[in-house]
Formats: sequence, structure tokens, C-alpha cells
Amino acid sequence: MSSYFTDLAQQYIDGEWRPGTGSWDIIDFNPYDNEKLASVTIATVDEVDAAYRAAERAQKQWAATNPYARRGVFEKALRLVEEREEEISEAIVAELGGTRLKAAFELHLAKEFLREAVHLALRPEGRIIPSPVDGKENRVYRVPVGVVGVISPFNFPFLLSLKSVAPALALGNGVVLKPHQNTPIVGGTLVAKLFEDAGLPGGLLNVVVTDIAEIGDAFIEHPVPKVISFTGSDKVGRHVATVCAAHFKRSVLELGGNSALVVLDDADVDYAVDAAVFSRYVHQGQVCMAANRVLVDRAVADEFTEKFVAKVRTLKTGDPRDPSTVIGPVINSSQADAVSGVVEQALAEGATALVHGTVTDNLVEPSVLTGLPADSALLRQEVFGPVAFLVPFDGEEEAVRLVNDTPYGLSGAVHTADVERGVNFAKRIDTGMFHVNDGTVHDEPIVPFGGEKHSGVGRLNGDTMLDAFTTQKWISVQHGRSGFPF
Repeated sequence: MSSYFTDLAQQYIDGEWRPGTGSWDIIDFNPYDNEKLASVTIATVDEVDAAYRAAERAQKQWAATNPYARRGVFEKALRLVEEREEEISEAIVAELGGTRLKAAFELHLAKEFLREAVHLALRPEGRIIPSPVDGKENRVYRVPVGVVGVISPFNFPFLLSLKSVAPALALGNGVVLKPHQNTPIVGGTLVAKLFEDAGLPGGLLNVVVTDIAEIGDAFIEHPVPKVISFTGSDKVGRHVATVCAAHFKRSVLELGGNSALVVLDDADVDYAVDAAVFSRYVHQGQVCMAANRVLVDRAVADEFTEKFVAKVRTLKTGDPRDPSTVIGPVINSSQADAVSGVVEQALAEGATALVHGTVTDNLVEPSVLTGLPADSALLRQEVFGPVAFLVPFDGEEEAVRLVNDTPYGLSGAVHTADVERGVNFAKRIDTGMFHVNDGTVHDEPIVPFGGEKHSGVGRLNGDTMLDAFTTQKWISVQHGRSGFPF
């Protein structure tokens, strides 16, 4: 594992590993023990330009490559992930503070998405469309957009980088990837190394490790990329979308959430407790789909609350390398402070702490809060940490109103003994995704993934990747002769 952090602490531009030329370094720390893993001299605007120009040069030949040949790269990349699973898992634990369970979860999904990328290379199909003009043939071709810029987050960096990078490449594009500053290796250069070793031609995938303090908006303003795929907060997403629009680029935005897990009066309470605890506390709650709010019908609220609190108390917080650890560290000290601030604000507003976790450095123990005032802003925002809000309700109508009372609309879940009751409930919720009798945290390679409202624009996965990373071109052929009025 350690070789990843020494060997890959560079920029990857035009098929070459090279140091950045910026005047300062991004220091990559282990969030559990603050061990320095690597330092990366940041990329400048010139290196961002070099990366995009390299992708632009390489892309034309790649797009002309037989898609059956292209897919071989992804088959090899998948084999490499399988062969290197232990080392990649170690890197996830070290750089993210992810638990063993979380690393396995992320790697499982990463492999599934690489399998889908293999098939995606063959997915684009053209069409012939009728014309009102005699003798005219209308052909519609599905072609790559050219170059895609990808900005990935710190919480599932390996998966969420691959999730845009692999499909964009499979569909014939070049890519420049900018990983989050807290996860430059797992979310960035490790992905580049994987594709380099899988035989991807040099220049097609470039990784720039940098910071907006150095490059400003250069990554999204650059004239080469036609699409920017961004995963992160709605605040930054709004800025990305605004800049993209001003430069006539398409943006695919996978943003934050404030999902609710709803327990109706006929739910299997024990099962709902298991689903809710996982949905809130997986990866320390640093998941966009996490169940920030757990809404429980008053008919079962006492039983649910007692069992939920009891289960949360069993969650072990500590060293993510220990297989028995469920709650590892949050990504950095500012995140730990933010989560502490949420708990203190809730208590100041009159909430009751059924579980009040302590904070030691970046280790934030789980908290369970109830009795938050209905008008509290905390119930409407994303909380990226191990804090659950329990909210009782009276009947389905109130539950629907409460679930929708947020600017976000990403995921959610409802628990009920009647599946069709659950489906009808789900149809009334303003989200891109909703799950009946399950958790709120799901992602599958061929199911459209994305949110409504402030949770994003566009979808990823399966056929929606075609909408994200290709465009359509109309070429008409006039058989015979057209008539012209002058």
C-alpha cells in the first residue's frame, strides 16, 4: 500500500508522471492518526491546459478505434482491480479513514461499474429517421462529446471517479480528472495508474491534483471540455453549473442530499432499525444518500426509538484498520468541527440527545437527537456525519409533507408491510430515487442515479451515460435532387 502514496504522488499528464510546478504542496494525511501519507506539488493553470490539450489530441484516434478494441482496456482494468483489491482496500482505509466494511463496499461497486463500462463501449447506436422530403435519408449518429472534465469527492473517491471516468472513456472521449484535495491518490492518480497498466493510450486520461486557490475556475472554464461531471456539495455545484452555462458547456451534477427513512405504522420494526442504522452511519454518515432524518409513525415510535438507540450504542468507533470498527474518522478536522456544531446547535434549539457521542480529533462518535423544533434549519440541510434526527409523525399525509420539506431530493426509503402502499408513498416524494423496505444508500450500474431539486441535474449509470457523455449528430443524404425556390 505505502508504494501507492510514494509512487503516485505526482501529476499524470499526456501519459507521463511528473511533478506539479505550483509553489506549494497538498499534504495527504491519514485522518485517523494524522500520519503524512504523501505530498503532491500542485498543478498550475498551465498544467491544467496541458492535460486538456493532451486529451484533445488523443481523443480523435480513440474515438475512431473499434469499440470492441476499446472495451478490452476495461476488461483488463477490471482484472487489475481484482488482483490489487487488498492494496486498494488498504489505501482506502488509510487515505479516507474508511472501515474495512466500507472499503469492501466501495470496491464491490467499483468492479460492477467497470463491468458495465465494458458493455457501454458497444452501446451507442445510430438511427434513420423518416423525412417529409422525398428522397431524403436522415441519419442520426451518436458520437462522443470530445473531452470530459471530472471532479470527484472525498467520500467514495475511487468509485465516484471511476463512475464518470470509465463510461466517458468507453464511449470514446478523453478525460481530465481532478480529485478532491483530501483524496488525491485513491480518487485520482490510482485511477490513472490502473488505466495506464490496463493499456489505455497515453494522453486519453489525465489527472491534475490541484486546488481552486491555485487555478480558480480554469478547470471548468477551459475551452476544451464539453462536459463537466461534478460530484460534491450543492453550493459548489451551483457555481460549477453557472460557469458551465456561461461557457456553453453541459454539466452533470451529482450533489448533496437530506434523505429520510420513513417507518410506517405496519413496518417490521426490527428490520427498519437495521436499515436505518446502516443508512445513517455507513462511512461515518459521509454519504450523500445517508438517512439524515428518520421519520417514525407515533404508533411504533417508542419501540423503534428504544431499539434504534440500543443498536447505535453498539457501534464501535475507532481505528478503521480494525475489522470490528463501524465508525472510523471523518475526513478532516473541519468536518469534525462541523458535525460537533450541528449537535450543539440542535441542543441549543431544544433537542434531546438520546445518544451524545464524544469527539476526539477526527473520531466523531454517533449521536441520536430527537425533539428538534419543526422549523429547525437542521432538518432541511445535509449533515455529513454520524448524527441522526428522529422525527415522529401522525399518519402518511404528515410523513409525505415532512419528507418533502427540504430543498434536496436525492434518495429515501419507506418501511411497510404492504409493498404497494410503499410504492404509492414513494411516488409522492420529490426525489430521484426512493426505496421500499430497504436502506437509503444504493447504487447500481444500469439504474439511473441522480437527484431532483438541489440534489443535482442529470443522471448517471446505464443508458443515461449516453446522454451524459455523447451527443447526437444529424447527417442527411438527399437521394435524387432537391428543388430550391430560387
